[in-house]
Amino acid sequence: MSKPSLSGTAPFVLSVLDNALTGVGVSAQESYDEVISLAQLADRRGYQRFWMSEHHAMPGASIPSPQLMMARLTGETTRIRLGAGGIMLPNHVPLVIAEQIGMLEAMAPGRIDLGLGRAPGTDGATAAALRRNHAANDSFPEQVAELLGFLGNDFPEGHPYKDVPAVPGPWQAEQNRVPQPETSADIWILGSSPYSAQLAAQLGRPYAFALQFGSADILTALRIYRENFRPSRFLAEPYSLVSVGVVADEDRVEARRQSASGAMAMLRMFQGKPYSLLPPDEVEAYQATFQERQIIEEYTDRNIHGTAAEVAKGLEKLQAQTSVNEVMLVVNGHSRRAQARTVELIADHYGMPTN
Repeated sequence: MSKPSLSGTAPFVLSVLDNALTGVGVSAQESYDEVISLAQLADRRGYQRFWMSEHHAMPGASIPSPQLMMARLTGETTRIRLGAGGIMLPNHVPLVIAEQIGMLEAMAPGRIDLGLGRAPGTDGATAAALRRNHAANDSFPEQVAELLGFLGNDFPEGHPYKDVPAVPGPWQAEQNRVPQPETSADIWILGSSPYSAQLAAQLGRPYAFALQFGSADILTALRIYRENFRPSRFLAEPYSLVSVGVVADEDRVEARRQSASGAMAMLRMFQGKPYSLLPPDEVEAYQATFQERQIIEEYTDRNIHGTAAEVAKGLEKLQAQTSVNEVMLVVNGHSRRAQARTVELIADHYGMPTN
């Protein structure tokens, strides 16, 4: 893994995660067009990565397959690293993921990231439909090892898949008498617990902590990762990233309104309803009980929201507390314009390029 460089005056590397949030009143097609525009904006403004994560059966999120959107973005961007952050590996067959990542790496050499997680990315019924094997979570380390074996074509002797190559990949290059690829996808372990931190450390891989999902103990997870890290041929020393929900706007009131839309979607999930991003006016008009209001307020404030300066201050405080190498902005809000404005304003605040 090559070490990223800082852009502008930011004291840490900055990246973007887009869940293709699709608010009420917005079509999936419109959302995809906006994802492409946001990736191009992040590319121009010097962000390090543009990741998308896998979600299923949610009206408010339109990317069940980040790989498909990554394929489109290889032709729509020029510099930025593109990532599935993440692929929920227990939902998939490792060989298929290895083949897909091999194709992406061949289309955009040196620009592909693969983040691996074990959460279902959906509700229990949909997870059952996806996984069929209900113990899939229990074998996550074995699935990761299998995927890495396919990607590197380096299963040990006696392994049942020793002679099963992933194409494209190293085996195909050897068979076709062409040079081996000079780059390979960077493999990340994602999570929000000590379990994922320990696995990332054992494998000698970069670690991404998803703080946007709640108030998990990031400090313990990062300590475990750093203390147990085993250098590998892919990474000589620990490298960590934290992703966090953000909404920046010139008007801090509007930033909070957009953040509250995502909080309302979380409340709906707790109520057994679909994850839908309602317009801010509808959220404000909702007659919430005291308990519901507490949940909305809590999840509103789990996003760092406000003016660009206020959001930047929150990001810097988070980085100072965690000492992570990189901060990933998880764009939030009902409005795709609000999400793009967040990326633009933070880039402006830190004097990032305007290519």
